Amino acid sequence: MEEKVKILLFEDNPGDAGLIEEMLEESADFRYELKNAETLKEGLSFLKENLFDIILSDLGLPDSDGIDTFLEIHARNSRIPIVIFTGISDEKIGIDAVKKGAQDYLVKGQVDSRLLKRSIQYSIERKKAEERVQNLANIVESSNDAIITRSLDGFITSWNQGAEQIYGYSAEEILGKPATLLIPCGLENETLKLTEMVRQGEKIHQYETSRLRKDGKIIDVSMTLSPVLEISGELIAISVIVRDITESKKAEEKLQKSEERYRIITEQTGQLVYEYDIEEDKIYWAGAIEKVTGYTQEELLSTGVKLWINNVHPDDQKNVWNQKIIDCGKSIKKTENKRKNKRNFHLEYRLRRKDGSYIHIEDHGVYLQKGNYLTNKVLGIMKDITERKKAENTLKKIEEARKKEIHHRIKNNLQVISSLLDLQAEKFAGNDVYDTSKVLSAFRDSQNRVISMALIHEELYGSREVSTLNFATYLQKLTEDLFKCYNIGASGAQKVLEIEENTFFDMDTAVPLGMIVNELVSNSLKHAFPGGRTGEIQIKLSRNEKGNFENGAIEDSNGKSKTTGYTLTVSDNGVGIPKSINIEDSDTLGIQLVTILVDQLDGELELNRDSGTEFVIKLTV
Repeated sequence: MEEKVKILLFEDNPGDAGLIEEMLEESADFRYELKNAETLKEGLSFLKENLFDIILSDLGLPDSDGIDTFLEIHARNSRIPIVIFTGISDEKIGIDAVKKGAQDYLVKGQVDSRLLKRSIQYSIERKKAEERVQNLANIVESSNDAIITRSLDGFITSWNQGAEQIYGYSAEEILGKPATLLIPCGLENETLKLTEMVRQGEKIHQYETSRLRKDGKIIDVSMTLSPVLEISGELIAISVIVRDITESKKAEEKLQKSEERYRIITEQTGQLVYEYDIEEDKIYWAGAIEKVTGYTQEELLSTGVKLWINNVHPDDQKNVWNQKIIDCGKSIKKTENKRKNKRNFHLEYRLRRKDGSYIHIEDHGVYLQKGNYLTNKVLGIMKDITERKKAENTLKKIEEARKKEIHHRIKNNLQVISSLLDLQAEKFAGNDVYDTSKVLSAFRDSQNRVISMALIHEELYGSREVSTLNFATYLQKLTEDLFKCYNIGASGAQKVLEIEENTFFDMDTAVPLGMIVNELVSNSLKHAFPGGRTGEIQIKLSRNEKGNFENGAIEDSNGKSKTTGYTLTVSDNGVGIPKSINIEDSDTLGIQLVTILVDQLDGELELNRDSGTEFVIKLTV
């Protein structure tokens, strides 16, 4: 013992007090501080004002005598180890005190310095072991379960807030009192039986019984009893964890009373009711059994979970058992940890009937608990929804076909427009009155604009999505068509695409953005590389980090992004746009169209002429 041991002595005989002090001086190999109280009242006053490590007490004091002296000290200071001094004639009282919580007793006239030192050290260490048990109880002090420690002779030595809520007693009212206060009449022998089972090393988990509250109300509880051992392995107390299951028991009884009503209702509505007893591995069925499953009541009577598992469609089994967590042959405790106290479920899966055909099942259920988060039953209702699923699938296919047909028709119509423009261009080509090259260029630009829209509908038609477009795939095809249209394949002009994958836009964004790319790439192809010059056209689309530009990502109240910023860059290293062209007031149709479309998207347009031409469009989606 490195720290100074503070000792409180209750002794009214100066001779005995002096003898004890001499023995301590003779044998103690640890630092100590001894304080003597000659009466019980004086000693209790010392205990209120000071902290002591151990109490040494004579049972005969001027204001208290016998076992009552110990009980009074222990009731007010149960956390401090107590060693009792007795005479030879009242040694039996010392033994009784140990039973009620004293750490040790010493007989006056037979104690020596060595024995006194040993008793002090032993009592302190033994009490520390008890304190470790108490500390574990403090960890779960906020638990709704009652966590109680009682001595082997039935006295309550620890009491948490959960116990106060369940039983109605405060810690001050119950500590030091016999546990029989909590036991209803007729169950006294049960406590003796349970205590003996713990003594024999048996484990008691989820034991259901009744207990008595302070207000006289009898409640249903589930108890777990555990041994409290000292370092030597000796049983010194019993820890009891109690859960009030009164309400769950009432709910279970109410469900049982309603069984007949459920049977009538389910039979009339074509539903199937089941109750799975996990502990017995049996399923009890009621309702429209044969109508739903094809089996008779006798064939399914008290079946186990294996039949159910085998009849669930193989593709649906993983989803069903991950949610239900009824895993045949595995530990219920493990499955309870996975389920995390989930009380109900709603599933849809395919079930094989007796004739081998599969039907679609809607399965609603609830877990019934026996004790501390331990499910012992599952109650559910199954309904055949095969016809409903067929109708849903039919409607879904009709809707998909309808949307795809719309996009297909739009694509065809736009292709017709493109063909008409081809015919118009051929007509102008043979007319000497007009500037043929300009007319052809104008019609070709219009044709490309229409094709850019047609490509969007083509992409939508070819995908499963009918409302969003993979813009990266679309840009790849659009630029390929533009390069072919302007016969660039034989020249030195090359394209460079840097497009972030899996970028999806809706139609309101995809159409104008596609036309912008069409205008800017067409402009580079026509004007950036005169006389067969070689060069590079770059199209880059990337997401922005939040805050990169004025219209950046917008966040909701939880800080989650509702919109995403994007930057589209179309650039070339050609001859560049003349400084005389102002993008804000241009008479060029293509530039005007780009400006209008950027405004439509609430974006920002920037033109850089430092090296060739670079258009930068920033927008949020």
